[in-house]
Amino acid sequence: MATDSDYIDYVSEQVALGDRLTHKKMFGEYALYVDGKVVAFACDNSLFVKPSAAAATLAPGLPQRPPYPGAKDYPVADELLDDSDAIRRLFLETAALMPVPKPRKPSASGKRGK
Repeated sequence: MATDSDYIDYVSEQVALGDRLTHKKMFGEYALYVDGKVVAFACDNSLFVKPSAAAATLAPGLPQRPPYPGAKDYPVADELLDDSDAIRRLFLETAALMPVPKPRKPSASGKRGK
């Protein structure tokens, strides 16, 4: 079952970071970004936060399972969605620990031949 856009809207409202929180649809599921850094995935209408020291410290009791077949276990943060302050803090602290994304190389299709 793919994640629906209503679920993404709900997560965005609960995290309440405005334009700092963005998302990108991938294969029917979503990656969620804070300031351009991937912090979570929404898969099957569940919220999977990237494993990090932030998740281990702020929410050590979260259940863990893979977001998709073949993936490693991720903390499932659905229960934190009722606590906007807790989920926002988890997203912000996770983002602080994630590396800055590498700049994308221009695609070969963007070049013109002579």
